[in-house]
Amino acid sequence: MLYIIIPLIQMKTAIIIISILLLIVIIQIYISRSTQQTEQYSYKVIKNYDKFEIRKYDSALFSSVKLSKKGYKESSSEGFGILAGYIFGNNESNEKIAMTSPVMMELGDTSKMMFMVPKNKNLENLPNPKNSKIVFEKQEEKIFAAIRFDGWADDEKIEKYKSILRDELEKEKINFVNKFLFLGYNPPYEVMNRRNEVVVELINY
Repeated sequence: MLYIIIPLIQMKTAIIIISILLLIVIIQIYISRSTQQTEQYSYKVIKNYDKFEIRKYDSALFSSVKLSKKGYKESSSEGFGILAGYIFGNNESNEKIAMTSPVMMELGDTSKMMFMVPKNKNLENLPNPKNSKIVFEKQEEKIFAAIRFDGWADDEKIEKYKSILRDELEKEKINFVNKFLFLGYNPPYEVMNRRNEVVVELINY
């Protein structure tokens, strides 16, 4: 009898584990599709290179917050919390605003995080933020060089791809502004198809 019970228990355990894994996969597919449907900072690819590409970005309005901390790890959570709080309703109208993609960060001695404002919003109909650190800034049409990497971002990866992009641009004799940005496209709980980029504005391209 015992020889029958043990295999049954093992079979039930295996079924439970497989069911949980399938549920996780289904949830991740749903999250991935939701991310793909999020409004994005639109651009047109001008030229492809082996390791990077040149893009022309449309003009756009951004909400932004400057942070005194240096680096991605130290400043990303604080910046995201402030800007996400604003679009989730922590504003004078208690109005929720759609999330956009990617989340952008200028990284240097200090940091700045930016969320693109959805195209159906402008300075006239945006609710005023309760947090005085939040400001709105218009970015005109720009040309960026961009390099992409997968997985979860951290300071080491960002610096690695920043260095690769700089070396590639110098090799191609393409002039750029010495202000690199990190672009993150996925929420932290999304496991599949993660997309990260380092970009830099080009000069007289």
